[in-house]
Amino acid sequence: MNVCTGSVLLVDDNDAFSSAVVEVARLAHCKITATDNLESARKLVTEKAYDLLLIDLALPDGNGLDLVQDIDLASQGRIAIVTGNPSIETAVRAVKSPAFEYLIKPVSMDTLTRLMDDAQQRAHSRQASAVKQFGGMIGQTECMQSLFEKIRRVASLDVSVLVHGESGTGKELVARALHELSGRAGRFVAVNCGAIAPELLSSQLFGHERGSFTGAMQSHAGYFEQAQGGTLFLDEITEMPPALQVYLLRVIETRTLTRVGGSRELPIDVRVIAASNRDPQRAVASGALRSDLYFRLLEFPLQVPPLRERREDIPLLARHFLDRLNERYGTAKTFSPDALRKLSERAWPGNVRELRHAVQRHYIMAGEGGEISVQPEPEQPLRALGSSDGAIRFTVGMTFDDVEREMLLKTLAHFNNNKRQAARALGITAKTIYNRLLRYRSQELIGDELLGDPIEENERLAE
Repeated sequence: MNVCTGSVLLVDDNDAFSSAVVEVARLAHCKITATDNLESARKLVTEKAYDLLLIDLALPDGNGLDLVQDIDLASQGRIAIVTGNPSIETAVRAVKSPAFEYLIKPVSMDTLTRLMDDAQQRAHSRQASAVKQFGGMIGQTECMQSLFEKIRRVASLDVSVLVHGESGTGKELVARALHELSGRAGRFVAVNCGAIAPELLSSQLFGHERGSFTGAMQSHAGYFEQAQGGTLFLDEITEMPPALQVYLLRVIETRTLTRVGGSRELPIDVRVIAASNRDPQRAVASGALRSDLYFRLLEFPLQVPPLRERREDIPLLARHFLDRLNERYGTAKTFSPDALRKLSERAWPGNVRELRHAVQRHYIMAGEGGEISVQPEPEQPLRALGSSDGAIRFTVGMTFDDVEREMLLKTLAHFNNNKRQAARALGITAKTIYNRLLRYRSQELIGDELLGDPIEENERLAE
């Protein structure tokens, strides 16, 4: 894994001390450059910035403090003056100089280790500050840079885009980046097709006229009209009922729509971006996505990589989330030396969203000292919110969504995740249960095991 490495410059002519520093740097995964004279050191600091400079006072061709006065301190990291022959004169001169530390040999291993850890911390901060956000996304890995380049190329073109990626990878951020770079003057409107009841989705998307159905007290402009001149992002497109997909295809192709209960065709200028966390081709094979709509949306496909395929970005993302928390709450908390390594080794099935939530939890639990340690934690998805005796208990203050979720998940658990039996018991359709589970998964309340295999589930629900 290509993890950012702290760079160290050692300027010392004592072989024993130099060997000890080199070994500590190796253990701390820092890259060290060593020289034993001022002339060489002056050349090195003009060619590169270092995260830590360890400079001996007594060098063959001069005093180490002379180097401190010659270099561009703003471009360099922490500086530590080291001497085996301390004196009041050199101590006073070191205090008056911008040197951060004055160390007397023999320097303890703990001190050297602390300095190396500081160098690693600065290297990570330097790298994170150098990363330019792209539409709210952060990534220096090759797969993310490739994604950014594709977004740049297609953003200004008037073509439909199909974004595919696992839950939590940032599909909406991709859509927003496409909109921001498109130059379109209209709004960016995001719709989660799986979060709206199927019987209401048509009215919400295309609008309705007054009196078109019970409760339609006035005309309503749907999401397409709200996105006029801009971009409409249809997330979880495979959750849209097939009959509605037919009309969506017609709207995209004719650039006109008719409101529910209306007769007048309205011209629209809307760029459509669709997304799914399911494989689009498998969705077509299972009947969840119409093939004609799939090929219409497939004018330009974009694949968002999961976090496990871009582990080198995990330290950057974690530091970015921590920086936002520090800025919001006026703190200066940092990760412990091995925290980023532990974060980078995790599976992250919830991808970037899960990482953000984890950083927030660790931030909250960090002590007043401000150092965040990462401990192994169970990655157990929430299965059901009821009690273990088959009863469902509600408490005052629970929201209707909480009550519905508790009842649904507990009923599923009672029927061993058989959606048809649970649906009959609850008086709803199995498709409604599946749509609710998709919503809970997008909110990271359940894992994939409750959903089952998408193709098999759709085949069972279609029977």
